[in-house]
Amino acid sequence: MQRCGEDEVLAAIEDDEKISLILVKRDTTSIKLTKIISYAEKSDIKIIHGSENDLWRMSRDNSNGIPNILALVGRNPDSSLEDVFSSGGLVWLLAGAAYPVNIGFCIRTAEVSGANAVIIDAQLNNQERSAAKRASMKAHRFIPVHWVDGIEAINEAKEAGFRIIAVEDVGKSTPWEVDMKGDVILIVGGEKYGISDEIIRLADECVRIPMTGFVPSFNLQAPLSAIAIEAQRQRNQ
Repeated sequence: MQRCGEDEVLAAIEDDEKISLILVKRDTTSIKLTKIISYAEKSDIKIIHGSENDLWRMSRDNSNGIPNILALVGRNPDSSLEDVFSSGGLVWLLAGAAYPVNIGFCIRTAEVSGANAVIIDAQLNNQERSAAKRASMKAHRFIPVHWVDGIEAINEAKEAGFRIIAVEDVGKSTPWEVDMKGDVILIVGGEKYGISDEIIRLADECVRIPMTGFVPSFNLQAPLSAIAIEAQRQRNQ
């Protein structure tokens, strides 16, 4: 989803790729950069000015030095939930998550692994939501994040043709036995109570991550990370 450096971004423009956002290194100028920014302004593409550290941390390729610009393609962070479901792909639902730091880690993992959106069903106030965004290392700027009721989101997704896959300890299948390609919602539950029975009943499949230690549960971001890697493997085949 990333176009890295001036040449790749210009090529994306010439190929009519759908660029939804560009991240530009602050206080940097060049002929190519001026051309890109002019195009972005005329096309109403969101422009974020970041530090050298931002570009270094987020660039997939620093082998030739820190790039001046990165572009996001294939995903619009400002997409409405309706647009997310009409576009299809892989969407995460955090059902009942309670701790902002855990939620932030999950947002970042979902973004890095190529998800199309994150839905969060959690009773958090504005201060706690801001803490979750900080914990995501600002990854929330690059992926749609919607704070809505989980059951309503699932019903809307089903109408759009999504399959619903829950990750819970009542699951009968391992992650690598379940097809995660196509339009899917992957659900992980809250830290205290897991996924509610009502949501489990709405799921088309329920998977269980094997656990062989003494403590019978992972922390929230661990199962999301495990499933995200397996889903990415399947979808990139």
